[in-house]
Amino acid sequence: MTAPHPRHRRALAIPAGMAVAASLAFLPGGPAAAAEAEAASSVSADSSAASSPLSYVVNVRPGHGPSAHVKRAIAKAGGTIVTSYDRIGVVVVHSADPDFAKTVRKAPGVQSAGATRTAPLPSAATTDMGAPKVLSGEELAAAEAAEGQDPLQGLQWDLPAIKADQAHEKSLGSQKVTVAVIDTGVDDTHPDIAPNFDRDASVNCVSGKPDTTDGAWRPGAAESPHGTHVAGEIAAAKNGVGMTGVAPGVKVSGIKVSNPDGFFYTEAVVCGFMWAAEHGVDVTNNSYYTDPWYFNCKNDPDQKALVEAVTRASKYAERKGAVNVAAAGNENYDLAADEITDPSSPNDTTPGDRVVDPSECLDIPTQLPGVVTVASTGAKGLKSSFSNHGLGVIDIAAPGGDSTAYQKPEPPATSGLILGTLPGGRWGYMAGTSMASPHVAGVAALIKSTHPHASPGMVKALLYAQADATPCTKPYDIDGDGKVDAVCEGSKNRNGFYGWGMTDALDAVTR
Repeated sequence: MTAPHPRHRRALAIPAGMAVAASLAFLPGGPAAAAEAEAASSVSADSSAASSPLSYVVNVRPGHGPSAHVKRAIAKAGGTIVTSYDRIGVVVVHSADPDFAKTVRKAPGVQSAGATRTAPLPSAATTDMGAPKVLSGEELAAAEAAEGQDPLQGLQWDLPAIKADQAHEKSLGSQKVTVAVIDTGVDDTHPDIAPNFDRDASVNCVSGKPDTTDGAWRPGAAESPHGTHVAGEIAAAKNGVGMTGVAPGVKVSGIKVSNPDGFFYTEAVVCGFMWAAEHGVDVTNNSYYTDPWYFNCKNDPDQKALVEAVTRASKYAERKGAVNVAAAGNENYDLAADEITDPSSPNDTTPGDRVVDPSECLDIPTQLPGVVTVASTGAKGLKSSFSNHGLGVIDIAAPGGDSTAYQKPEPPATSGLILGTLPGGRWGYMAGTSMASPHVAGVAALIKSTHPHASPGMVKALLYAQADATPCTKPYDIDGDGKVDAVCEGSKNRNGFYGWGMTDALDAVTR
């Protein structure tokens, strides 16, 4: 299903009772359009873009860095090397020459090259961020929790949905396991995050080059709380304060890859995966798509280069021991369809409708080889109204929330959205496949805690084998208007809505 939607996926939370979005996404049309969402505001690209610097990735043979010949070719084409990830052969370059990529592609030793954005440096786009539904003092005081639970755990219907509450009676996870939140930044001063924060595995990668300044991984005051929310879902400590994460005994780190305008550009994403790879991270969570293209088509030389760069980085992270988990997206797209209409790309200048084949034009890192792709479910266990789907694309499902009007939780929970931590020591609700992915990342961390010597391939195999098989929802009419809102294909054991099934935290600590 395709539907018009705003310029780009960004973190947006919707008040309880309203339809939602968020794999860093605004609401699409269809069922989820019942919500009232703040539209993204934008500033068009500066007319002088042609003479302003752009950022590029130049892909060369992995090994010891670009050859002297390639370096000369980059300089001759008007480029300046910012940094080079020699082990995967990805070079980050800035150039004000609009023909830089076209010129440097002709150089011997250059395998591909492409602009990572269509707006000049810095980005010419801005975004009004939707504020999460923050818990009020009254709601905090009224929250009910059973004995032995953190105060807000009663509001977390998502934990029993994956048996995480039962899992915690057996194990909270190991402090030797770290999950990296590759996202908008993490507020490590939050009382639910501070006990489990891994500073050594945290960094700011926004420029494409690691910035290890203390606290550089934190979001700015005007930046999205998305990464902090995700971090809490994964590893909020079981400490008698606030909420409880899926894996409250593991470590969590913040790898900031989103710029102040909320864009996730290729050079930052590559840096994020490489940092995780070199700093002992066991699991990465990726609740975003790599801007500015929702789908990157391999028949376009620029987009091909972006796919190649992120693929190399994510594969390298897995070779170094990390399981990469990613959100499927929130447009109710069938990612196994023959074609999809993408109205949102490029989202940093002027998007336009284009018809793409999602088997050839990839949402990255979501559709990359080896990445665990996560669909979202609501409080009734059904595919969330907004969640992308697709047989052979979706690997597993997890709670990401939905409109309370569509899927209402059992008391004492009151909202169909997902509770998480917010900067400044607060808690609040958000929803989307962005919230589903960290549940799976948390379960993967529990599996790694139980099987400390397991390879990423083994962790993924256990993740899928332990998932609770969930049959297709047929017919899928989430809003009850008599019309089918999405079509599920496949068997009970593996299908386009739920993949191998609902992730299972209890099995992760007992099997």
